[in-house]
Amino acid sequence: MAETMKGMHRTHRCTEVTEAQIGTTVTVMGWVQKRRNLGSLIFVDLRDRSGLLQIVFDTKDIGEAGFEKAGTLRSEFVVGITGTVTEREGAVNENLKTGHLEVRAKELRILSESLTPPFPIEEDSQTKDELRLKYRYLDLRRPDLQRNLMLRSRVATKVRAYLTEQGFLEIETPILNKSTPEGARDYLVPSRIHPGSFYALPQSPQLFKQLLMCSGYDRYFQIAKCFRDEDLRADRQPEFTQIDMELSFVDEDDVISVNEGLLKAVFAEVGVDVQLPIQRMTYQEAMERYGSDKPDNRFGMELVNVSDVVKDCGFGVFSGAIANGGSVRGINANGQGAMPRKKIDALVEFAKGFGAKGLAYMCINEDGSVKSSFAKFLTEAEIGALVEKMEGKPGDLLLFAADKDKIVFDVLGNLRLHLAKQLDLLDKNVYSFLWITEFPLLEWSEEENRFVAMHHPFTMPMEEDLDKLDTDPGAVRARAYDIVLNGTELGGGSVRIYQDDVQEKMFEVLGFTKEAAYEQFGFLLDAFKYGVPPHAGLAYGFDRMIMLMAKEDSIREVIAFPKVKDASCLMTNAPDAVDEKQLAELQIAVLKEETD
Repeated sequence: MAETMKGMHRTHRCTEVTEAQIGTTVTVMGWVQKRRNLGSLIFVDLRDRSGLLQIVFDTKDIGEAGFEKAGTLRSEFVVGITGTVTEREGAVNENLKTGHLEVRAKELRILSESLTPPFPIEEDSQTKDELRLKYRYLDLRRPDLQRNLMLRSRVATKVRAYLTEQGFLEIETPILNKSTPEGARDYLVPSRIHPGSFYALPQSPQLFKQLLMCSGYDRYFQIAKCFRDEDLRADRQPEFTQIDMELSFVDEDDVISVNEGLLKAVFAEVGVDVQLPIQRMTYQEAMERYGSDKPDNRFGMELVNVSDVVKDCGFGVFSGAIANGGSVRGINANGQGAMPRKKIDALVEFAKGFGAKGLAYMCINEDGSVKSSFAKFLTEAEIGALVEKMEGKPGDLLLFAADKDKIVFDVLGNLRLHLAKQLDLLDKNVYSFLWITEFPLLEWSEEENRFVAMHHPFTMPMEEDLDKLDTDPGAVRARAYDIVLNGTELGGGSVRIYQDDVQEKMFEVLGFTKEAAYEQFGFLLDAFKYGVPPHAGLAYGFDRMIMLMAKEDSIREVIAFPKVKDASCLMTNAPDAVDEKQLAELQIAVLKEETD
């Protein structure tokens, strides 16, 4: 039968017991990590969120009854122990903060017993994710996950302190909102009071934070829950957290300056000294050099445009792509010229997954000769010029893609990352920050046969490109900026449109009629008629930030109760069916698919 804590009060967490307490009496509480019975002595490793502390049970200290009770302890029992702190008599454990100390127990209370856990509660668990997530409350006891969530808490505290010092106000915005287009799919919530009508869970606080600027709050921030009904991957969840902010009477440089200070303060929590100012790179340069708008610049292997060298060559794949308005570009995998043909063929298949019709390659032998999939179509002079342009040297592997720029960028941008992983070039101890600026304002949607906003419809075009909204919308650059870390987008934002005529033109280019624009965004457009300040903002993916700080590969490792790939929770079995009474109150009928 479990005992109570009555009259027993914890004095220290496990690793708060230090040399200063030697000779004193302490009371500690936690979970049994391990028990070792040596006959005359019983050793228990006691665990709480701070770490481990060794407890020694000896009949001289605790008596026969207490010693017998200690013999019943099992993994994950919850106990309270009062005893005297002493230096370890046995071997010191240098890997533990308390490795030179132990507590000689005088009193033991078993506060709660435990079944045998379905997997060991230990660091770097090799247990399958499905089992860990089903028993997430046990998984969360593991020290590495506890460190991650404690880091998350400290960073949130640091964010609040820094932004408050910078004059920001923390203001909450609604969770139950109006559904708006121009983004990912909304999660919808039916209204009982308004049958047939639905709220939408916020994909971001975007409209409300702009309204707060209209209301004169000047600087707003929020650590906000957001929801998007989209397919999951390692750094994406259906519900996620943003560090969201908006500022009035500012431009891009002001927003970037504030956020560089925030990044420096926050990453100091993991011992990273962010060097300021952070490098800036335009979207166009990022695509040309890395084939990505979120480039990982911890390693080289940059894209090289060789179109001028091969535009008139006899290899139709190259010359044809250029004649059709595309380009030929390559990457140099230094030192990989001896890569087996089987591995090169695997790279070709990988490239095809990103739209490539194929992948041309050239191996430079140690004697300077080349082995290539296309060399027979080129003259010796063309081969020499190509190798020179690629800065090729003996032992290198040159890989080329030829197509429309968009496909070439996508293929080589992903291929360089794929190779970097294979070649172990991605050092998690290196933190390489980069601002990407001057994004395209719009992108063409083949599916919708119209331009859509690359960020959102309230992003300000660059002033020198305003006239192109009528003549060449696809060439208009946005006053938008993303902060990228090691190839991951940490956050993004923009200067917002605040003039009526520019906003109307933006809606027109996006295919909105005035009536449709007002139906969706009328409350914001009306607010803009009453004096709106120039404003700008930015939002970070908080989960991604913590994932990178904790050097994890998935945001599930830094979220207490995450979902799996199909957006379900293995622990609670959500989403699940609800009873007919609830559906009737909402006037909702569930249509079941017929099966043959």
